[in-house]
Amino acid sequence: MTVTEERPARLVKVLDQTRCIGCHACTTACKSENEVPLGVTRTYVKSVDVGTFPNARRAFQVTRCNQCSDAPCVAACPTKAMYRREDGIVDFDKSICIGCKACIAACPYDAIFINPEDHSAEKCNLCAHRLDIGLEPACVTVCPTGAILVGDLNDPASAVSRIVNREPVSVRKPEKETRPGLFYKGAHEATLDPLAAMRPDGDLLAWATQGSGDALHVSSGHPHTHNSSAAALLSYDIPHRAPWGWRVSLYTWTKGLAAGGLLVALLLALAGYLRWSDPTVRWAAPGIALLFLAFTGVLLIADLKHPLRFYMIFTRRQWRSWLVRGSFIIGAYGAIATGYLLATALGATGAQQVLGVLAIPLALATACYTAFLFAQSKARDLWQSPLLAPHLAVQALLAGSAALLPLAAAYSPHRGALAVSALLCGAAAAHLLLISAEAATAHPTAHARLAAHEMLYGRYRRWFWPGAALLCVALAAPWIGVIAAPFALLGLLAHEHAYVAAGQSVPLA
Repeated sequence: MTVTEERPARLVKVLDQTRCIGCHACTTACKSENEVPLGVTRTYVKSVDVGTFPNARRAFQVTRCNQCSDAPCVAACPTKAMYRREDGIVDFDKSICIGCKACIAACPYDAIFINPEDHSAEKCNLCAHRLDIGLEPACVTVCPTGAILVGDLNDPASAVSRIVNREPVSVRKPEKETRPGLFYKGAHEATLDPLAAMRPDGDLLAWATQGSGDALHVSSGHPHTHNSSAAALLSYDIPHRAPWGWRVSLYTWTKGLAAGGLLVALLLALAGYLRWSDPTVRWAAPGIALLFLAFTGVLLIADLKHPLRFYMIFTRRQWRSWLVRGSFIIGAYGAIATGYLLATALGATGAQQVLGVLAIPLALATACYTAFLFAQSKARDLWQSPLLAPHLAVQALLAGSAALLPLAAAYSPHRGALAVSALLCGAAAAHLLLISAEAATAHPTAHARLAAHEMLYGRYRRWFWPGAALLCVALAAPWIGVIAAPFALLGLLAHEHAYVAAGQSVPLA
């Protein structure tokens, strides 16, 4: 006799859009059941007007967490506050959420938000507290047409299993390989693709004005055209707030300074252009590294919605998160830089040089780990470039040489200052070449193309192009000397802000 192994439950949701009438009962029931405050929502009904008069109709899409089998939010969460249960529900624990917003940046569906009352991340969790006691989710109980179904996909007798396995269904963004547990039956593509419908002029929709004056709020719909084969116009949507603001832009800049300040001095010392006994190498370089590491730490903690819980990154660490890995890299780099400074103070030249060699890979890791952190934001296609890590290394050399140039001019006015200025010129040229490639080459996805357009020609062009112009001045560093340093630093800061903001400017829902 063959014993059939029982498969564990895999709870999923089916949304039958052929039955949905857009009544928003699920939205109000969810708010009531889960005490969701005004201004944020776990679920809502998006609508798009498809076609042209008289051949037009309104298509609905119930929008919420996709309960992914390979959930990016779970991988990105540094404290395991976002976690996947054995039954497939992606749930959250507010008591250990630090409010870093990494889960929001990672979610390809814009389904997570920060609750303005308790400052913790939350989203739809299929009303897990109701399922655990044998009740259906609140949205299921109130839907007047039975358009919302929840059940076990691994149970062949369940309604959701019959629909998913026997009828045509769709999921949102299958190319992200998250394996969603939310299936749409009869949904129009103009609702599933956030760029399929055109955004109305002025962001004025049927029942809401989408906060067009706030650059941090992103509405669905394409601002210029539509990707749908049929004419499609967005008629109702909930705007989403970009998770990372100016503090993250500034953090990438200060981190580049921290990594590059010591890295440049050590590389030039090893190459023989600076002496290990020079004040620039002994004191200025580690001083710059530690000072801007401190600024970086302050910015990271200040950006948390629960800053007093920052220690949980170390005590409740989830190693897949690059926020955790980056924190340990920064910590190790800070320890080595401190040891280097102590060895200098004690006159231990041998220890200083050994620690300097050890600091080089840690400085590069400090500069580059953000590329992997941004890559965990799976739907921010502008940030998925394989050149981002080497570009961050170039930016660290650019920032470090700009910071060291005035000091090298004061303490090593001949060969050392010339070497630093030449490195500044070379790093600026490499940076400008990389951003020129970003501007000139075709991007592989519609999301990346629109984000690049926003950076180059849209609302962030006022940062990108002045930043590029300031960096052009740095090309003359070997001839104008220390005058080039502030232009390089300000140009790099402007670029960082344009890049970070543009990557979050494209709608995901």
